[in-house]
Amino acid sequence: MRDSVWGEYLAEVIGTAFLIMGGTGVAAMAILYGSFSGDYWGICVLWGLAVTFAVYLVGAISGAHLNPAVTIAFAIYGGFPWKKVFGFIIAQVIGAFIGAAITYQLYSPVIDAYNIVHNTTRDAAQGLTTAGVFFTSPNAGITTGHAFIDQIILTAALVIGILAISDKWNTNSPGANTAPLMVGLLVALVGGFGGQLEAWAINPARDLGPRLFCWLMGWGQNAFPGIQGYWWVPLIAPVIGGILAGAIYNFLLQPFMPGNPDRVKAAGIMKKAEVN
Repeated sequence: MRDSVWGEYLAEVIGTAFLIMGGTGVAAMAILYGSFSGDYWGICVLWGLAVTFAVYLVGAISGAHLNPAVTIAFAIYGGFPWKKVFGFIIAQVIGAFIGAAITYQLYSPVIDAYNIVHNTTRDAAQGLTTAGVFFTSPNAGITTGHAFIDQIILTAALVIGILAISDKWNTNSPGANTAPLMVGLLVALVGGFGGQLEAWAINPARDLGPRLFCWLMGWGQNAFPGIQGYWWVPLIAPVIGGILAGAIYNFLLQPFMPGNPDRVKAAGIMKKAEVN
């Protein structure tokens, strides 16, 4: 019998690879071909669909965390075993690296042609444009410090939504068959209201795996340390955002959920007292 833990790790690798392949492929179409002609919402929706189908693909095996910030939040607040956390995170980074490699296989000739037309190289300052296919950077006017706060807020919005969607005590949560779609729409929403700030990493693996791949493939300083030394922000800020979201949900919202056994028990005691 196969070890289910290793099956979960493999599922996280494959699910994250599928997610990053889809998402960075959309970014490649937007940056290299200008395919969306300013239709930013279309990009958000397609990123969300990449998440949706990644969750459908492996959710029944691993829960489809696909994001270290989600894994850590579930470990702190959701009873996810700490002994699996490191393995899940490594699997997610490996999956993101593979997803970036697949996108590179598809688009490397187009990347080279783009750089020739624009008279630049991957490791030049202008090379950051093609790097945007793979990993995130702060947009014009955004400092590293501001980006750090942004990523905390955006990731908190993502994680608090995922906690609500997956909460068995939340009587409004969607069923198992529609939860992946709701998560995808949530990702699209976060991108829609904050994605242009830093390309909405909200996921340490989503940024680190492709960034490592690009560093190996010649993007040099654009990958590490990145513009304004930004590389560390998508690693740390999303984790803080996930922890913050977990605290808000578990201590301020979940105790009042109608399906919460503690609330049901308290309501029964109060009703009994009223009858007496």
